[in-house]
Amino acid sequence: MTEITKAVIPCGGMGTRFLPVTKAVPKEILPVVDTPVLAYIVNEAIDSGITDIMIVLGRGKEAIREYFSPNPELEDALEKAGKIEFLQTVKRTYSRANIVFAEQPRPLGSGDAVMRARSFTGDAPFALAWGDDLVYSEIPVMKQLADAYEKTGKSVLGVQTVNTDDIVKYGVARVGASDGRTYDCLSVVEKPPLSELPSRLAALGRYVLTSEIYDEILKVKPSANGEIQFTDALNSMCEKGKVCAYDFIGRRYDMGDKFGATVAALEYGLRSPVFGVRLKNYLKELLETK
Repeated sequence: MTEITKAVIPCGGMGTRFLPVTKAVPKEILPVVDTPVLAYIVNEAIDSGITDIMIVLGRGKEAIREYFSPNPELEDALEKAGKIEFLQTVKRTYSRANIVFAEQPRPLGSGDAVMRARSFTGDAPFALAWGDDLVYSEIPVMKQLADAYEKTGKSVLGVQTVNTDDIVKYGVARVGASDGRTYDCLSVVEKPPLSELPSRLAALGRYVLTSEIYDEILKVKPSANGEIQFTDALNSMCEKGKVCAYDFIGRRYDMGDKFGATVAALEYGLRSPVFGVRLKNYLKELLETK
């Protein structure tokens, strides 16, 4: 089986749920403590054995390119000031993998964004992650899905059980036979009403895909607003029995949502080896005074 060494991260969308800050700052660059959301996703890919990453930029996302590119002026200033630790931190943002960029000039949907990576991935299978889905896990999620691909030879949809009413916000997998945490994926239903849930397994922004996805995207009929939806192409593969759903292990945060982002910042802060204990004690004192 071919090793997964490439990842694609589309960064489209206007971030309207996070206005007003996203009027000027891409939602993927919003910080979780001191690190952008997207940097955590890139590090997840690298820690999964991925060496080449393509970030697909929508309009107004140039700050992402700047973050993942060298900044000679800043690096020279840090070196002259003897701030070697900060210099290493800055260089780490772009030096651990080959990071390239593609542009999606017009917002023509998630399927169109994925198509921008066709020449980059070629015929090889690849990981796909949306740029605002953050997952904390001991074993990186992309590695979990790559292992599932290794066992099944099928494209893999990352899912988790969602028992709250929030499940209606996501695509939900209709599944068949299971083997441990792996299920046959029969289809993905986008934002179904509670009365029509096909399961409690929500699609949460991680995939491993074979190159067949590109041919399926080309067959998708654009919606009334001209957008090509990735889920439509994935469902075509599901109908052919070429997709499985994997119930990955990890704590997922919806970083396009203000509450989800606040929870992520809080929990990542509590995990900090530098000030996690201090933050925990502060929160205890704060709650005792309320």
